Amino acid sequence: MEIKIGDVVCLKKKHPCGSDQWQVVRVGADIGIRCQKCHRRVLLARGVFERRVKGALSRGSSVLE
Repeated sequence: MEIKIGDVVCLKKKHPCGSDQWQVVRVGADIGIRCQKCHRRVLLARGVFERRVKGALSRGSSVLE
């Protein structure tokens, strides 16, 4: 799965605030995501992140492009 900073993804489970939309803020061995509703930041292992993603809502631009 190709993940870029700025992507907005939908996860299978909702955050306690009620939102299931997250923006990718860090990419590496771990993926950092930020809730679009309450702005809480969460760090997930890449494998866990890829299992939990339901789909991409919008694609961000790569910093290195």
